[in-house]
Amino acid sequence: MRKKPEVSLRARALQYLARREYSRAELRGKLLPHAQADDDFEQAQPVDLDALLDDLTERGWLSDERAASQLLHAKRSRFGLQRITHELRQRGIGEDLISEALPQLKETELEAARGVWQRKFGALPQDAKEKAGQMRFLQSRGFGLDVIFQVLRQATDDEDGPI
Repeated sequence: MRKKPEVSLRARALQYLARREYSRAELRGKLLPHAQADDDFEQAQPVDLDALLDDLTERGWLSDERAASQLLHAKRSRFGLQRITHELRQRGIGEDLISEALPQLKETELEAARGVWQRKFGALPQDAKEKAGQMRFLQSRGFGLDVIFQVLRQATDDEDGPI
Protein backbone atom coordinates (compact mmCIF):
# COMPACT_ATOMS: atom_id res chain seq x y z
CA MET A 1 0.00 0.00 0.00
CA ARG A 2 1.45 3.33 -1.09
CA LYS A 3 1.55 6.16 1.36
CA LYS A 4 0.26 9.53 0.19
CA PRO A 5 3.02 12.07 -0.30
CA GLU A 6 3.14 14.78 2.35
CA VAL A 7 1.51 18.00 1.18
CA SER A 8 3.48 21.15 1.92
CA LEU A 9 1.96 23.76 4.17
CA ARG A 10 1.72 26.25 1.27
CA ALA A 11 -0.04 23.70 -0.95
CA ARG A 12 -2.43 22.84 1.86
CA ALA A 13 -3.22 26.54 2.39
CA LEU A 14 -3.90 27.00 -1.31
CA GLN A 15 -6.17 23.95 -1.34
CA TYR A 16 -8.23 25.46 1.49
CA LEU A 17 -8.38 28.88 -0.20
CA ALA A 18 -9.45 27.30 -3.49
CA ARG A 19 -12.61 26.00 -1.83
CA ARG A 20 -13.76 29.18 -0.06
CA GLU A 21 -12.57 32.40 1.52
CA TYR A 22 -10.96 32.12 4.95
CA SER A 23 -10.03 34.79 7.43
CA ARG A 24 -6.42 34.88 8.54
CA ALA A 25 -7.31 33.51 11.99
CA GLU A 26 -9.41 30.70 10.51
CA LEU A 27 -6.72 29.60 8.07
CA ARG A 28 -4.07 29.82 10.79
CA GLY A 29 -6.18 27.50 12.97
CA LYS A 30 -6.58 24.99 10.16
CA LEU A 31 -2.88 25.00 9.27
CA LEU A 32 -1.42 25.05 12.78
CA PRO A 33 -1.61 21.28 13.40
CA HIS A 34 0.04 20.63 10.03
CA ALA A 35 2.74 23.23 10.67
CA GLN A 36 3.63 21.52 13.93
CA ALA A 37 3.65 18.13 12.19
CA ASP A 38 5.92 19.56 9.46
CA ASP A 39 8.30 20.89 12.10
CA ASP A 40 8.58 17.42 13.60
CA PHE A 41 9.42 15.75 10.29
CA GLU A 42 11.43 18.45 8.52
CA GLN A 43 13.78 19.88 11.08
CA ALA A 44 16.18 21.04 8.39
CA GLN A 45 13.78 23.70 7.14
CA PRO A 46 11.34 24.93 9.83
CA VAL A 47 8.02 26.29 8.65
CA ASP A 48 7.04 29.80 9.68
CA LEU A 49 3.26 29.86 9.56
CA ASP A 50 2.93 33.62 10.08
CA ALA A 51 5.36 34.31 7.23
CA LEU A 52 3.30 32.05 4.97
CA LEU A 53 0.08 33.85 5.94
CA ASP A 54 1.74 37.24 5.37
CA ASP A 55 2.84 36.11 1.90
CA LEU A 56 -0.66 34.88 1.03
CA THR A 57 -2.11 38.19 2.20
CA GLU A 58 0.42 40.23 0.20
CA ARG A 59 -0.40 38.27 -2.94
CA GLY A 60 -4.11 38.92 -2.39
CA TRP A 61 -5.01 35.27 -1.90
CA LEU A 62 -6.01 35.69 1.75
CA SER A 63 -8.31 38.52 2.74
CA ASP A 64 -10.39 39.11 5.86
CA GLU A 65 -12.52 41.59 3.90
CA ARG A 66 -13.45 39.00 1.28
CA ALA A 67 -14.08 36.37 3.95
CA ALA A 68 -16.43 38.76 5.78
CA SER A 69 -18.32 39.78 2.65
CA GLN A 70 -18.68 36.15 1.56
CA LEU A 71 -20.14 35.22 4.94
CA LEU A 72 -22.49 38.22 4.86
CA HIS A 73 -23.69 37.33 1.40
CA ALA A 74 -24.25 33.68 2.33
CA LYS A 75 -26.05 34.27 5.64
CA ARG A 76 -27.94 37.55 5.14
CA SER A 77 -31.22 36.09 3.89
CA ARG A 78 -31.45 33.48 6.67
CA PHE A 79 -30.01 35.05 9.82
CA GLY A 80 -30.21 38.20 11.87
CA LEU A 81 -27.69 40.79 12.93
CA GLN A 82 -26.78 39.12 16.22
CA ARG A 83 -26.09 35.71 14.70
CA ILE A 84 -24.06 37.05 11.78
CA THR A 85 -22.00 39.27 14.08
CA HIS A 86 -21.32 36.28 16.31
CA GLU A 87 -20.21 34.14 13.34
CA LEU A 88 -17.91 36.91 12.09
CA ARG A 89 -16.27 37.10 15.52
CA GLN A 90 -15.93 33.30 15.64
CA ARG A 91 -14.11 33.34 12.32
CA GLY A 92 -11.62 35.87 13.60
CA ILE A 93 -12.82 38.86 11.61
CA GLY A 94 -11.63 42.14 13.16
CA GLU A 95 -14.00 44.45 15.00
CA ASP A 96 -13.31 47.24 12.49
CA LEU A 97 -14.63 45.09 9.60
CA ILE A 98 -17.63 44.02 11.68
CA SER A 99 -18.48 47.63 12.53
CA GLU A 100 -18.29 48.53 8.82
CA ALA A 101 -20.83 45.81 8.02
CA LEU A 102 -23.29 46.68 10.80
CA PRO A 103 -25.10 49.59 9.08
CA GLN A 104 -25.80 47.48 6.00
CA LEU A 105 -27.02 44.60 8.16
CA LYS A 106 -29.30 46.86 10.19
CA GLU A 107 -30.86 48.29 7.03
CA THR A 108 -31.89 44.88 5.74
CA GLU A 109 -32.64 43.10 9.02
CA LEU A 110 -36.40 43.74 9.00
CA GLU A 111 -36.71 42.54 5.42
CA ALA A 112 -34.65 39.42 6.17
CA ALA A 113 -36.72 38.63 9.29
CA ARG A 114 -39.93 39.05 7.33
CA GLY A 115 -38.66 36.66 4.66
CA VAL A 116 -37.58 34.04 7.21
CA TRP A 117 -40.91 34.30 9.04
CA GLN A 118 -42.87 34.05 5.77
CA ARG A 119 -40.97 30.96 4.59
CA LYS A 120 -41.23 29.18 7.93
CA PHE A 121 -44.72 30.11 9.10
CA GLY A 122 -46.56 32.30 6.59
CA ALA A 123 -49.56 32.62 8.91
CA LEU A 124 -50.22 34.56 12.06
CA PRO A 125 -50.06 32.70 15.35
CA GLN A 126 -53.47 31.55 16.60
CA ASP A 127 -52.66 31.71 20.30
CA ALA A 128 -49.99 32.88 22.76
CA LYS A 129 -48.15 29.54 22.69
CA GLU A 130 -47.81 29.62 18.92
CA LYS A 131 -46.72 33.28 19.02
CA ALA A 132 -44.02 32.43 21.58
CA GLY A 133 -42.80 29.60 19.36
CA GLN A 134 -42.54 31.89 16.35
CA MET A 135 -40.70 34.47 18.40
CA ARG A 136 -38.26 31.90 19.77
CA PHE A 137 -37.56 30.65 16.27
CA LEU A 138 -36.75 34.14 15.01
CA GLN A 139 -34.61 34.81 18.08
CA SER A 140 -32.64 31.61 17.43
CA ARG A 141 -31.92 32.95 13.96
CA GLY A 142 -30.32 36.03 15.51
CA PHE A 143 -33.07 38.62 15.11
CA GLY A 144 -33.66 41.15 17.88
CA LEU A 145 -36.96 41.41 19.75
CA ASP A 146 -37.74 44.83 18.28
CA VAL A 147 -37.47 43.41 14.75
CA ILE A 148 -39.53 40.34 15.69
CA PHE A 149 -42.33 42.49 17.10
CA GLN A 150 -42.30 44.61 13.94
CA VAL A 151 -42.59 41.52 11.74
CA LEU A 152 -45.54 40.15 13.70
CA ARG A 153 -47.21 43.57 13.91
CA GLN A 154 -46.87 44.15 10.16
CA ALA A 155 -48.20 40.67 9.45
CA THR A 156 -51.23 41.46 11.64
CA ASP A 157 -51.77 44.78 9.83
CA ASP A 158 -51.44 43.13 6.43
CA GLU A 159 -53.99 40.46 7.32
CA ASP A 160 -56.50 43.02 8.59
CA GLY A 161 -56.08 45.00 5.40
CA PRO A 162 -57.68 48.34 4.59
CA ILE A 163 -61.27 48.87 5.61
